[in-house]
Amino acid sequence: MKPLILFGSGKIAEVALYFFTHHSDREVVACTVDRAYAPGPEWQGLPAVPFDEITRRFPPHTHDMFVALGYQDMNALRADRCAQARELGYTLVSYVHPDSGLPVDCVHGDNCFIMNQALIHPRVVLGNNVFVWSGAMVGHHSSIGDNCWLTSCANISGVVQTGRNCFFAVNATVGHGITLGNECFIGANALVTKNARDGEVFIAESTKPFRLDSRQFLRMSRFADL
Repeated sequence: MKPLILFGSGKIAEVALYFFTHHSDREVVACTVDRAYAPGPEWQGLPAVPFDEITRRFPPHTHDMFVALGYQDMNALRADRCAQARELGYTLVSYVHPDSGLPVDCVHGDNCFIMNQALIHPRVVLGNNVFVWSGAMVGHHSSIGDNCWLTSCANISGVVQTGRNCFFAVNATVGHGITLGNECFIGANALVTKNARDGEVFIAESTKPFRLDSRQFLRMSRFADL
């Protein structure tokens, strides 16, 4: 098993580093970023190497890579850096938490990140570079396209087909048998029950604040009596 390089030095990279360090057999030995975003010579106690120097210091025949970026530009930035790493010859590894509950028949691509306590049913296919956070659910016989991002508690029902580069926010729900195009944005608490074209956005209205402040509400509702 080759030592691992993380691409990224932001919050997503910090999360990935935690899981690789404490819940995997992989040794992370360096991070890399685009030169313009270099955090300095070190990051989290690891060498921080500009991406245009990475093959010289940590070559692909001795190291693997994981691209730990967020969902900027509808996941396009992460997808682009994955493509660049592959072109340089790096194998992109996937992370699957040992407590993820991933079925043995689940098919997934490279650079996937599946956290603990994800709810993934049998007969599910995940493309390349799919991130699934804790509590997200993917129903049976569903297929998630490349470069998608499922935030915690997103819900994908059974027999759903999603395109590439989709984003699913907290508590987003996609109904049974739905097909989504590429680059769809499903916001927090949004419900999708009809097929969607490329680039469609679904946003649920925010709950309006109650007319009383919190102390007044507690007195009126007698919560303090519980």
